[in-house]
Amino acid sequence: MIRGLTLAVVSVLLLWASCPLHAQQHPPIVLGQSCALSGPAKDLGLEMRAGLLAAFSRINENGGVHGRPIRLISKDDGYEPDKALFNTRQLIVDDQVFLLIGAVGTPTTKAVIPIIETYQVPLFAPFTGAELLRAPFHRYIINVRASYAQEMERLADYLIDQKGITRIACFYQNDSYGFAGLEGIEAALAARGLQLVSTGSYERNTIAVMGAVREIFAAEPEAVILVGAYAACAEFIKLGKNKYDDQLIFGNISFVGTKSLHNALGAYGKGVIVSQVVPHPEDTSIALVREYRADMDAYQHDQPLSFTSLEGYIAGRLFAEIGEAVEGELTREGFIHTLETMGNMDIGGVALSFGPDDHQGMDDIYLTRIYPRIETLEQ
Repeated sequence: MIRGLTLAVVSVLLLWASCPLHAQQHPPIVLGQSCALSGPAKDLGLEMRAGLLAAFSRINENGGVHGRPIRLISKDDGYEPDKALFNTRQLIVDDQVFLLIGAVGTPTTKAVIPIIETYQVPLFAPFTGAELLRAPFHRYIINVRASYAQEMERLADYLIDQKGITRIACFYQNDSYGFAGLEGIEAALAARGLQLVSTGSYERNTIAVMGAVREIFAAEPEAVILVGAYAACAEFIKLGKNKYDDQLIFGNISFVGTKSLHNALGAYGKGVIVSQVVPHPEDTSIALVREYRADMDAYQHDQPLSFTSLEGYIAGRLFAEIGEAVEGELTREGFIHTLETMGNMDIGGVALSFGPDDHQGMDDIYLTRIYPRIETLEQ
């Protein structure tokens, strides 16, 4: 708890220090984030937070949103739903945040949906592609990234339609995140007249995967889809390669944390692919990526350049774009109305689109391999 509070205070101080004096004369726009800043999934929260902070520091240096600086309060939930619920209630009731931003994970985000709807506080850019945040439609949930179903469809296209692989298994986290991914790959396979040959699961915030390894490899798959966080997925891949088959393709979805998975696997990363929902953080042909890299270097140089921090940066820049477009007083309802009426948007070469019944901004999916270096596959 002390560590989480310390990080929250640091977030506020960093952004306050970056505000020019003329912006400090106006009341700040306070945003709240509950995410994993400790525990096995901490890299995801730390990187998402770093991207947000880099974006907000840039915005504050340039006068804020209509002259108002942005402040971010980040609280540690350790990727546990009960802590996320406690943090979210505190952010809304005690801290009086304008909205919630950059939540990390499906189970933690699922837990806070009722309180979001009760208080009618927007949840902006959660780091999850779960369908439960998209259907049925939620007025107070605004997704930036593509869905897990879209990522699974892209992985199925690559494995089945391009590579001719038909014996596919699924390793998944035993909670709403894992179930969302499992349902996504099952649907993608069913559309092609196929079924998973085997499945295996593990418990969130653990690396107890040996049982899943035995269950999955008993069916002799040609490829395994993984729906988990980087620590457990790395353990599963290492055990699978050592004990059974070093030639399989292991396909992960974006939430895994590509940079952390790459670091954890080393040479075991051969044959491992990851679907992505944002451009490559080294693709400097995109203006927004160039700005992201410069701002990370200026304001968050102790955090890695990664797909996760880039997603946080895009979310932060998008928040400011919408906030600037609000006419009159910045209110939650005005923010949502402005988002819904802006239609197609372009932020430095990254395209997004929203509408009255469409609260998901992006649909693009990219595939990457992670060994020997993280690079985009031919599309």
